[in-house]
Amino acid sequence: MRVALQNQRDDLLAFVGVLDDKLAAIARAAAVPDYLVRATCLLHRKPDTSGAFWQGWNRLHAAMGRKFYRVWSAVSRAMQSTPRSSSLVENLNSRLRNCPTLRRHLNGSRAWLGLLQFFLNHRRFMRSRCSERLGKSPREAMTGQDHSHWLTLLGLRPLQPRQT
Repeated sequence: MRVALQNQRDDLLAFVGVLDDKLAAIARAAAVPDYLVRATCLLHRKPDTSGAFWQGWNRLHAAMGRKFYRVWSAVSRAMQSTPRSSSLVENLNSRLRNCPTLRRHLNGSRAWLGLLQFFLNHRRFMRSRCSERLGKSPREAMTGQDHSHWLTLLGLRPLQPRQT
């Protein structure tokens, strides 16, 4: 797993470049220095109940003046619209936790990786912090297109509860 993540490092961290481009565009549009926009981004990580948050808020507001509120809103939107790699990796790690057991039962066959990838990409989220992901699969969330149940896509019928 470590080697796989290391080999995919650039792909997993691709969101950083996307967010960096968005922050640079915000700095150009608001005509403020890049470092102030990045500081605004970092301020989003602090809880708004902490003294450090409000000290940072006041320092950035003093540096940017009336532009601060527009920059704050733009940075918030940019961060919300950019998927975070760490949350995606943590989600993947939690889903793969049982894989060694699965691999043992499939007698070392590499076919299980394709099946597992298909399952993880097409199984719908039962719960999510993001309401727009709830009840959707990762594929549906990324493409915006609905698809059938993952068992149906494999040519099987979805599981039905037993009738008594």
